[in-house]
Amino acid sequence: MTAEPGATERPDREPEEDDDLERGGAGTGVHPAPPVHPVDQVPAPGRLLAGGFQHVAASYAGVVAPPLVLGAALRLPPKEITFLVGAALFTAGIATLLQTIGFWKVGARMPFVNGVSFAGVAPMLAVADARAGHGDALPVIHGAVIVAGVLGFLLAPSFCRLVRFFPPVVSGTVITLIGITLLPVSFGWIQGGRPDRPASLTNLALAGATLATVLVLRRLLSGFLRQIAILLGIVAGTLIAVPTGVVDTSATRHAALVGFPTPFHFGHPVLEVPAIVSMCVVMLVCMTESTADMLALGAIVGRRADEKVIAAGLRADTLGSAVSPFFNGFANSAFAQNIGLVAITRVRSRYTVAACGLFFVLLGLSPVFASLIALVPQPVLGGAGIVLFGTVAASGIDVLRTAGLDQGDNLLIAAASLGMGLIPVVSRAFYDNTAIPETLKIILNSGVSAGCLTAVLLNLAFNHVGRGRRTP
Repeated sequence: MTAEPGATERPDREPEEDDDLERGGAGTGVHPAPPVHPVDQVPAPGRLLAGGFQHVAASYAGVVAPPLVLGAALRLPPKEITFLVGAALFTAGIATLLQTIGFWKVGARMPFVNGVSFAGVAPMLAVADARAGHGDALPVIHGAVIVAGVLGFLLAPSFCRLVRFFPPVVSGTVITLIGITLLPVSFGWIQGGRPDRPASLTNLALAGATLATVLVLRRLLSGFLRQIAILLGIVAGTLIAVPTGVVDTSATRHAALVGFPTPFHFGHPVLEVPAIVSMCVVMLVCMTESTADMLALGAIVGRRADEKVIAAGLRADTLGSAVSPFFNGFANSAFAQNIGLVAITRVRSRYTVAACGLFFVLLGLSPVFASLIALVPQPVLGGAGIVLFGTVAASGIDVLRTAGLDQGDNLLIAAASLGMGLIPVVSRAFYDNTAIPETLKIILNSGVSAGCLTAVLLNLAFNHVGRGRRTP
C-alpha cells in the first residue's frame, strides 16, 4: 500500500474486496450507488467475526500486560489480578467501540483498537511506591486517570491542530519509529517476557515456525484465507506448542464463567495532586502518540486523518480513559500494533475492529473465555509480531520515500529524529539520571514521543522559521 498521509483518493482494492461493494447494474437504467470507502464497508458475518478475532489475538497481550504488571507490583492476590485483567479487557472494548463506531464528535471512525496504555505503568507504579499501603494506591490512580481523561477531552479540539505540523518528512519518520519501537516488544515475547535473558531454543523454534507459517500462508492462500493468515499462523503456532509444554492451561481451569467488573471494586476515586499531574503528563504523551497513530493508519487505509478526524479520535481516547476507572480500568490509547495487521491484511473495515471491541467486552464479562486467548504462548505472538510491526516500519519508510529527502534539510530532520526516537529502544537506562525530572523521563523514554517532538521542532526550525530570509 503506497497511499500518502494526505491522500484523499480511494486506494485500489484487492479482488476479494469487490464482493463487499454494492454496485448498480450496467445498462439497467439504475444509477450505481456511490462507492463505499473500504473503511466504511461491512464485511460478511463470517469475515467480520474472524477478522475481529484476529485483532483480539494481535492485541490481547498488550491489553492485559499493564494490569498484570501493576497487580503484581501492588501484591494483589491472584483472584484480584484476574479481576483487574477482566476490567482492562472490558474497558478496552468500550474504548474501541467509541473509536470505531463513535457518536456525535467522538471517535475517528477508523479501524483502531484502543487499550490500556503502557505509558502510564511507570507513573502508576511510582504512585504505589509512594504509599505505605499498596492497597490504597488503586483509588488514587483511578482518581488521577479520571481527571487526566477529562482534561484530555477538553484539550482535544486544540491538540488536533498539530496535524498541520506533520508533513511527510515528519509523519514518515513517526510511522517508521512506531514500527521500530514495537519490534522489541515482539522480541521480548520470544524471550518469554524476560528481555534480560536469551531466548530458549524452544521459544526460537516456536517463533520461527509461526513466522514461517504466516509467510507461507500469505504466499499460497488467496481471498479471505489470505486475509486471516496472521490468525491462522497464531493458531498453528499454538497447536505446535502444545507438545512442548509451553501452553499453560491453569488459568482456564480456575476461571469463572461469568464475572462483571463491579464499579469501584477497589474503592472510590481519591484525588491527589502529584498523581494527577503525573497522569496528565501521561495523557499528553498518549495524545501525541495517538495523533501519530491516526496519521499512520490514515496513510494505510487511504483516508486522510485531518484535524476533524484526529480531534474525534482524541475525544474517544480521552473519554474512554475517563470512563475506564469507573469499571476499575486505566488510561486507554490507540494500539499501534493493530496498524500492522491492517496493513498486511488490507482489511480496512472499521466494523471488523468494532467486532474486536465487542469481543473484548464479552471477554471482560467472561473470565473463562478470556483465559482461552491467554493459551497462546508469548513466543507464538512474537513470531507473528515480527511481521506485524515490521510492516508498520516499512509503511513509514514508504512515506519517507515521498518526503523529498533530497530537498533542503529533510534528510537531516529524519536522521536526527530517528536517532532520538531510537535511544530508549536501544537503552532503557539511558535517561535514568536523577537530575532529569520524572515527567520529562516519561516523554524521553517513549521513542515515538521523543522522535515525534524532535521531528516537529526540527521541521519548524528548518522549513518554517525564518524561511523567507534563507537563500534558495
